[in-house]
Amino acid sequence: MSTENEGTPVPADPAAPSAPPTPPAPPTPAPAAPAGETAPQEAPRTAPPEVSPGDEPTAVQPTVQAPVQPPVQAPAEAPAPAPAPAPEPVAAGAPAGGWPPPPPTVPAWGAPQQPVPAAPAAPRRRTGGLVAAVLVASLVAGGIGGGIGYWAAERGDNGFSSTTVSSGQAPASFKRDPGTVAAVAAKALPSVVTIQAKSGGQDGEGGTGTGFVYDQEGHIVTNNHVVASAADGGTLSVTFSDGKTYDAEVVGRAEGYDVAVIKLKDAPKGLTPLALGDSDKVAVGDSTIAIGAPFGLSNTVTTGIVSAKNRPVASGDGSGGSSSYMSALQTDASINPGNSGGPLLDASGAVIGINSAIQSTSGGFGQSQAGSIGLGFAIPVNQAKNVAQQLIKTGKPVYPVIGATVNMQEKGQGATIATQGSGGTASVTPDGPAAKAGLKAGDVITGFDDHPIDSGPTLISEIWTHKPGDSVKITYERDGKTGTATVVLGERTGDS
Repeated sequence: MSTENEGTPVPADPAAPSAPPTPPAPPTPAPAAPAGETAPQEAPRTAPPEVSPGDEPTAVQPTVQAPVQPPVQAPAEAPAPAPAPAPEPVAAGAPAGGWPPPPPTVPAWGAPQQPVPAAPAAPRRRTGGLVAAVLVASLVAGGIGGGIGYWAAERGDNGFSSTTVSSGQAPASFKRDPGTVAAVAAKALPSVVTIQAKSGGQDGEGGTGTGFVYDQEGHIVTNNHVVASAADGGTLSVTFSDGKTYDAEVVGRAEGYDVAVIKLKDAPKGLTPLALGDSDKVAVGDSTIAIGAPFGLSNTVTTGIVSAKNRPVASGDGSGGSSSYMSALQTDASINPGNSGGPLLDASGAVIGINSAIQSTSGGFGQSQAGSIGLGFAIPVNQAKNVAQQLIKTGKPVYPVIGATVNMQEKGQGATIATQGSGGTASVTPDGPAAKAGLKAGDVITGFDDHPIDSGPTLISEIWTHKPGDSVKITYERDGKTGTATVVLGERTGDS
């Protein structure tokens, strides 16, 4: 009859290598004594409580006590001196004698253990084995964790470490692909300028707008309303994206087109003009990039799409001057006061328009101080290019005309030829383009080439997309009947 010892601590040998503890083997039963001899007696030791026969063995709670010397067998009496028993193996470094006596011998790590006769099976002996297995597994896991902890500590000896990647560790070959907004903006920004205009009056009032390099001679294209305040005795300055500023002067202005050309007085070498696209080939949904100085914030880049084409827009400069008319490109790229005169680019970086007007929350078109609501309008670059070339060449704009005065107030039914022109003159110019085509006062023009006409401003916007001498087909209504006529556009020079 025996009971299990569940983990009684064994003093470790300081000199022995670290090893997982091995549960001590149960005591080996003493061999039977020869006849006439008395069985050796065990040395006194602390014994677990007796269990009466028939009782189930009960695990004894470990008790901390002094190490007990292994039992030594000695014959009670012998007919002749018996040879001295072989000394018990003593671990290296253990005291040869004295108190406390050496602990029981523990086999070295990895050494085979001597077979021990199995003790009688007990119903609850598996508990100790399970505890020992869990203990070994815990020690192994603890050893792994300790190793990892030591490795991490070694890695962090030299200070705080981080797994984040700084910009300096980014690939040196990183490049922005052509056609991305960043690539287009980086290429275009050096050719976009911020314009400061001041009037010649005592107050020196003026404003901020945008322009872009048109050629290497230093011509800058912008809106008329950007430079109008400086046109008569005022001052103009142009600042590039690198911060360099140059004085400029007005070359020519076209109020009706809202286009102007200025020139740097001391143009630097190496100017890079922006490439001009083809606004006639633009499609609704194409990507757009607008560059300007909204509310004075220079070099601002915004993006959007072409929301609509051939949008008739009549805008003013806010000073009560003549209105301008355009068959505009509509975009949802954010455009605000200060963007005026700046380029509207396509995805390749080519100029497709000049940002000129926004729809304000008050319901009118013009340079309202209201912010962008996603309705911006740009002069198609094909029209702006024709105007710019004329201004550089002569300093004056040239407008195509039909030679008839139309009502600018009515809307929805077409453009009605007025019964009388300004100052009491005839509404249809004698021998003018409209007269030669057979048009009369009271006719309602409903179509211009393939574009429907719903008002006078819409008609003028469409006329100004052409050049003098172009032939156009006009659809009109007279006395409830529809007719058509071919008109060869005439011309008018200057804004007066």
